[in-house]
Amino acid sequence: MSVTLALGCAAPSTDVNPSNAARRSGFEDMGASTQAMQRDDSGNPAMLWVREGEQLWARSSPDARACSSCHGELKSMRGVAGRYPAYDAHSHRPVNLATRVNLCRERHQQQRPWAAESNELLSLEAAIAMQSRGLPITPSRDRRLVPYRERGAALFSQRIGQLNLSCAQCHDERAGLRLAGSVIPQGHATGYPIYRLEWQALGSLSRRLRGCMTGVRAEPLAHGSVEMVELELHLMSRAAGMAYEAPAVRP
Repeated sequence: MSVTLALGCAAPSTDVNPSNAARRSGFEDMGASTQAMQRDDSGNPAMLWVREGEQLWARSSPDARACSSCHGELKSMRGVAGRYPAYDAHSHRPVNLATRVNLCRERHQQQRPWAAESNELLSLEAAIAMQSRGLPITPSRDRRLVPYRERGAALFSQRIGQLNLSCAQCHDERAGLRLAGSVIPQGHATGYPIYRLEWQALGSLSRRLRGCMTGVRAEPLAHGSVEMVELELHLMSRAAGMAYEAPAVRP
């Protein structure tokens, strides 16, 4: 594992939804103006990427057929984003939605994969994710995912970096308190990809996690790595049943 781990570690959580009755989306911790930005598609900056993704979905070229040629209309992706990460039998490992898009490009369109966090990849991911907006997050029950999900839960509770902190210490134990004047959210992955005002851009869950790892002075996991997807698996299980918000807006 590429994350720099501290010697001390917290015990892994045995419950993927530790405060099930009190779970709250980060949307509820935002100011009224930011909430209004997310609610209004005409004012949500993430919709610029969604519109580009809609065009990419239907776009073909002389050497590549369109996504729609296999999957039909974009609305056929309803509910899909809330079931990822999922197990890929050919790779013998779980993959997130962005990796699935790139695997389709390579296997079925004979195209090179898009770079992580590229506008094309984020746009198509956002357009697909929006089809699940308002639906409950329903993680895959594929038994092959169990060991990966368990390792993700352990990583969520593992102290990392020079600051010797775990995800759970902030987002379970201190959620609702303040850090540098801002409310610490519970950290539920309900709206990715998201538009962050801090970034002035759309970004993936992977980007947000890497930012947290850098914040505690740990070596961040690579985009699409098995370890990163394991952590994403745990986070989606932790948010199971919550409404999918993509594309969300956050401070």
